[in-house]
Amino acid sequence: MPKLGMEPIRKAALVKATILEIGRAGSLDVTVGQIARRAGMSTALAHHYFGSKEDMFLAAMRHILSLYGAEVRGALHLAEGPEARLNAILQASFSPSNFRREVVGAWLNFWVLAQTVPQARRLLSIYERRLQSNLVACLRPLAGDRAPRIAEAAGAMIDGVYLRQALSRNAPDARAAVALIRAMLDAELKGPTP
Repeated sequence: MPKLGMEPIRKAALVKATILEIGRAGSLDVTVGQIARRAGMSTALAHHYFGSKEDMFLAAMRHILSLYGAEVRGALHLAEGPEARLNAILQASFSPSNFRREVVGAWLNFWVLAQTVPQARRLLSIYERRLQSNLVACLRPLAGDRAPRIAEAAGAMIDGVYLRQALSRNAPDARAAVALIRAMLDAELKGPTP
């Protein structure tokens, strides 16, 4: 007989284990057994809660995206003015909870999975639209009609920094990542006035 109240605890443990195992392996080439062992449970129990490795990975990405979204919302809530809001998005995108080796590895594999799995593509599309919308809202007062194009470039750079980090052997450097994107934004914002 299952213990009452254990399902959310076990699911959370499996999500955390999925992120750690994918980060360790650097790919989706991990087994449900490896994930279950890391979470301290049996493979059968992992399958009971999620059904498949793909379902576990999608739950892990929902978790990552949920934490990221909460961090961005919190940072935006505290920021006053478009420049501060823009910096808040960048800081949240490269915060220690978001820009760490295992999460970066999960993102790399998420992009790959989104090419063939509709649920992953949908999650990725939601993330991309929210990022674009948040960036445009910050950039519109600073760049006028150029805001959507600049926001698209900034979003591409954020994703690009994650991609390069996933392929790097060096530890994530959030400060350098923010500085790189901020330099591009500053150059764009000094361009022709709207």
